[in-house]
Amino acid sequence: MADGKSRTRRWVLMGGAGAIAAGFAIREYRLIPQDYTGGQLEVTQAHQKAVAGDVLLVDIRTPREWKATGVGQGAQPLDMRREDFIPALVQMAGGDMSAPVALICARGVRSARLSNQLTAAGFTNIIDVPEGMLGSAAGPGWVRAGLPVETFVEGA
Repeated sequence: MADGKSRTRRWVLMGGAGAIAAGFAIREYRLIPQDYTGGQLEVTQAHQKAVAGDVLLVDIRTPREWKATGVGQGAQPLDMRREDFIPALVQMAGGDMSAPVALICARGVRSARLSNQLTAAGFTNIIDVPEGMLGSAAGPGWVRAGLPVETFVEGA
């Protein structure tokens, strides 16, 4: 009987370990940005171009994220989860789907994926900011680079 309990315990432990390993694998996969073959900007370049009006810099994170870190100076917040995201982006770009639009998120994962989707949807000048606000393998990110941020006030 003790041998049966021991065997069951081993299966439970192995199953738990397998579930934990699978969870880590899924998490890592979700953090790997898709390849985006279009243009890219480092955060300092994105800031300079946005402030100069040379590019529409769009922060595609959520309001909760904007509240936590602020929105990069020169960036326009637009939650990528909005059902009307594409029409809202077209309006922000003045109706010009060839206008230079740079996307920034937290760590460059969502911006790369959305860059691909927007390019497929007909935008012709989408630029990814792969460092994001918090940094990634591409660089330290907006916040650690010490670039200015503006406090996000909902409804403002």
